[in-house]
Amino acid sequence: METRGRQTRGRHKAPDILKYRFKNGGQFDGRVWRCSFLSAQEDDVHAQNLPKFVKIEDMVMFAFLHEPPVLFDLKERYAAWMIYKRPFCVTVNLYKWLPVYDQSVVNAYRGKKRTEAPPHIFSISDNAYQYLLSDRENQSVLITGESGAGKTVNTKRVIQYFASIAAVSGKKNLLEKSRVTFQLKAERDYHIFYQILSQQKPELLEMLLITSYPYDYAFISQGEIAVAFDVLGFSQEEKNGIYKLTGAIMHYGNPKFKNKQREEQAEADGTEDVDKVVYLMSLNSADLIKGLCHPRVKVGNEWVTKGQSVNQVYYSIGARSKNIYENMFLWMVIRINLSLDTKNARQLFICVLDIAGFEIFDMSFNTFKQLCINFTNEKLQQFFNHHMFVLEQEEYKKEGIVWEFIDIGMDLAACIDLIERPMGIMSILEEECMFPKASDSTFKAKLYDTHLCKNACFQKPRIVKGRPEAHYSLVHYAGIVDYNIGNWLVKNEDPLNETVVGLFQKSGLKFLANLFVGYAGAEGAPEEKAAGGKKKKGSSFQTVSALHRENLGKLMTNLRDALLVIQWNICAFMGVKNWPWMKLYFKIKPLLKSAKTDKEMANMKEEFLKLKEAYAKSEARKKELEEKMVSLLQEKNDLQLAVQTLTKEKKALQEAHQQTLDDLQSEEDKVNTLTKAKLEQQVDDLEGSLEQEKKVRMGLERAKRKLEGDLKLTQESLMDLENDKQQLEERMKK
Repeated sequence: METRGRQTRGRHKAPDILKYRFKNGGQFDGRVWRCSFLSAQEDDVHAQNLPKFVKIEDMVMFAFLHEPPVLFDLKERYAAWMIYKRPFCVTVNLYKWLPVYDQSVVNAYRGKKRTEAPPHIFSISDNAYQYLLSDRENQSVLITGESGAGKTVNTKRVIQYFASIAAVSGKKNLLEKSRVTFQLKAERDYHIFYQILSQQKPELLEMLLITSYPYDYAFISQGEIAVAFDVLGFSQEEKNGIYKLTGAIMHYGNPKFKNKQREEQAEADGTEDVDKVVYLMSLNSADLIKGLCHPRVKVGNEWVTKGQSVNQVYYSIGARSKNIYENMFLWMVIRINLSLDTKNARQLFICVLDIAGFEIFDMSFNTFKQLCINFTNEKLQQFFNHHMFVLEQEEYKKEGIVWEFIDIGMDLAACIDLIERPMGIMSILEEECMFPKASDSTFKAKLYDTHLCKNACFQKPRIVKGRPEAHYSLVHYAGIVDYNIGNWLVKNEDPLNETVVGLFQKSGLKFLANLFVGYAGAEGAPEEKAAGGKKKKGSSFQTVSALHRENLGKLMTNLRDALLVIQWNICAFMGVKNWPWMKLYFKIKPLLKSAKTDKEMANMKEEFLKLKEAYAKSEARKKELEEKMVSLLQEKNDLQLAVQTLTKEKKALQEAHQQTLDDLQSEEDKVNTLTKAKLEQQVDDLEGSLEQEKKVRMGLERAKRKLEGDLKLTQESLMDLENDKQQLEERMKK
């Protein structure tokens, strides 16, 4: 858009167009207040809502609902610290604490409809709870957005609301454990690491042998725990175990390794950081280094020692760190559920799902993790589109609303099938993991052979100058994503170093040993089954992709019959202003309610007068209809008499018709009998003639045979006479 002359003053001030016209070619020219001239393309010009719609709570009320007023209104509300908006609960992260989550606000939203209070995450929560009680159906709250948008904070607010009225339990479906060891530029690590370094609990720094400088730790320098532990009833031993393992993970990324001279075998390059790890984990330093550099693997029924390169050691360290964090996370979920559990029987539930949105990074960083996240979002987006658009329009047709079905063009089944169906991307990846000689190259070749030019969602990536070349592209709902398949086979297998796991099981830190007590694949692992748990077999082969699809399937089963409430397109901004709105609203709420009641009474009086007038018209119409009904009844009686007469005539005609049919049937039977007798006589005569003819023919045959015999004898006599004649002629010659 090109602007000429002075610009309109005032922040967020939209120009008021006084005169405008469209020229040929879609060019828009307009005269603007306090601005001499403005030119733009017709497609870039949109209708502006009236000032009364600025900062409106519900975007459905817009006279003109399109992208510019939505973004403008979100910006205006954000500037006033109004971070929530309807109809979907859209929130803009202020990156600061606001006094809108205490108990008074919880009480203010309890039992209120969405239209009775300003937009808030508590309104979504309470509505889900009310629907649960009234409809007796499970509910779910889906919270999504990019990293740092405030998903986890809003999830905690939802749980905070529910925790005051019912028991709460957690479940881990999809944990991004890769963030423990590596984060992209747009991501951050888990908060527990930063909270330990915040020096709110100085005694932890000494116990965990760590400094307060995050960049001393490779795993976390890419980006009110204690009170919560006490509230949930964690013992001191459990808390120390959690702290020690968290600190050990921080130290675990720091040990250095190098290759031996002229060998690909790794060895430790100093033991200072390893000593800190083994101290926190109650292990032996030499055993841990040996387990990392010379792990023992099972070949058949025997255990053999395997050499490791430096890269393999670092990968094993990262895998163990993620595995420890995941097991600790799962243990905490179970432990928290036990603390929050109630003895009352559970019939229904409200599911709160905190999940990342679509991730589209540079081509070299869209890896296996991004595929799993984007696949999950494809499934959830398909569920959302189906319920909010397809089923909604079908409901319009059921209710008889005149509606032309709108195809929003958001069917994501093609991309979903490409990923999860047989011979899809994950299926091919799992198949490749089963072949010892499979590699990233063979995986890529099989993908291209199976899907390139056969599925519109699978494309060859664009070549961008200055960027590394991606391996393939997928057409997702959020856009085209280029993926790099480097090390996907290893990431999908996620192999465990069984020697190190065996050390964990024998650790002097009881908390660590209990986390791995159920794993029976390590050398020297306990054969007994863990109390209250199931033994895991080390030889069992379940890939990360298979486990991801299994957990996602369970998640979709829970969502399928649930109400979807979504916090969508969360944007991150920064701002500093006062917060008068929420407190002011609750102060003037009684006055607003009184004014609303007076208005409702006036509306009811007006409606009553209209109803009275309509009732008088109905009475007059009723008398008119009664008179007409008497006339119609008389006509009905006359018609009934005529019908009775016609019925009698019809019955007489039916009887005459039946008698005629009987007479015709009798005559037909007589004719049939006479015809049959005549035909039988003719048959007998013909049979007699045939018999006589047969006898004559037999006589002729006999005469024929006799004549033939006489003819033969005559011929023989003739031949004898010929012979005699010849003999006589010969004699006469002599």
